[in-house]
Amino acid sequence: MRQGQCNLRVNDKVEVIAGKDKGRVGKILRVERDKNRVFVERINIVKKHQKPTDASQSGQIIEREAGIHLSNVMLVCPECAETVRIGKQILDDGTKVRICKKCKATIESAK
Repeated sequence: MRQGQCNLRVNDKVEVIAGKDKGRVGKILRVERDKNRVFVERINIVKKHQKPTDASQSGQIIEREAGIHLSNVMLVCPECAETVRIGKQILDDGTKVRICKKCKATIESAK
């Protein structure tokens, strides 16, 4: 996969297809196109140990999402509710849209 090439967008529903969270479904929070990574809600949680910033504050352990490589997630089609590959199609008015390769439905990001 070329750097920066990504068919996934924020708020898309994806399923993890490889790794420790395989089979789990979540919503994309952030996409880092330069690193080919996505951050999915409540998936690939890591613990970050944070030092206190001053004497009155105590240290803490923060849980947050870590990135997952694009090749390890697959889009869940909102129409057929299956993991699908994404195609692109140009409509009659000239706009380019993403389509589901299984059911041929257009995919809009849930806002």
